[in-house]
Amino acid sequence: MDGDNKTFSSDFTLTGLFTQSAASGFLFIIICAIFFTAMIANGVMIFLIHIDPHLHTPMYFLLSHLSFIDMMYISTIVPKMLVDYLVGKRTISFIACTAQYFLYMGFVGAEFFLLGLMAYDRYVAICNPLRYPVLMSHRVCWMIIAGSWFGGSLDGFLLTPITMSFPFCNSREINHFFCEAPAVLRLACADTALYETVMYVCCVLMLLIPFSVVIASYARILTTVHHMSSVEGRKKAITTCSSHMTVVTLFYGAAMYTYMLPHSYHRPTQDKVFSVFYTILTPMLNPLIYSLRNKDVTGALKRALDRFKGTQRVSGEMF
Repeated sequence: MDGDNKTFSSDFTLTGLFTQSAASGFLFIIICAIFFTAMIANGVMIFLIHIDPHLHTPMYFLLSHLSFIDMMYISTIVPKMLVDYLVGKRTISFIACTAQYFLYMGFVGAEFFLLGLMAYDRYVAICNPLRYPVLMSHRVCWMIIAGSWFGGSLDGFLLTPITMSFPFCNSREINHFFCEAPAVLRLACADTALYETVMYVCCVLMLLIPFSVVIASYARILTTVHHMSSVEGRKKAITTCSSHMTVVTLFYGAAMYTYMLPHSYHRPTQDKVFSVFYTILTPMLNPLIYSLRNKDVTGALKRALDRFKGTQRVSGEMF
């Protein structure tokens, strides 16, 4: 009967990133290192921005939320993948798969919007410095954060119920390392053409529009920097902009491949590689590129360490 061919609630199997080859152990160590580096680097950023008054500016306020988002969405994917490798388990329940998909879409969607609006913040700071306090007021910063979360949540609430409501065939092996929409849809026993069109439209709004804002903002920034009289200042600004654009392009480009390239061009192995770029590597690179190389942040870190050493010294004298 129908129930023999289709099912709605049994477990899925994730093929994962790790194979039975000798290289899988080495890959496991690399993913572990990336995950813990991302968590520590982003956690340090949030801590420093919270405790240091010098970092209580719109730019760092937005960066603290970027770090929080990075910590959340890498945590929805990597820990389960690592634990599954250790215990030799590859299954994920229908409910857990749905939850993972919803959280991932919400967090990554929020980051799509936030990165675009952060590029606008840098444009205002460099190209309109006199109007910066007005254009990037505390109220505007909270509106940016609220708008980013609203956009990401809307995407999750819209796409998750539709994706997971399709009837799935008996072969419930997801050829991926997490429940990503294109991989899950390959198992659907129904016509998904209309849904894929809706997803494509959503991705145009969530990817192309923020990415266009990023490109336009950095183009204006580079134009302004080009007319700077200071050669050293010009070099520093170009280096900073190029490193930011590299990470942003990696993030948006990999996501565009996953969600906007026609289904016929997708290959499971390539899908996994591109997904690694924007789900695992980007959360590690963001704090390293955007913040931890910054003199303000290194200064805040030095002050925090000095304060900690001072506290330890006082405690030692008391005892």
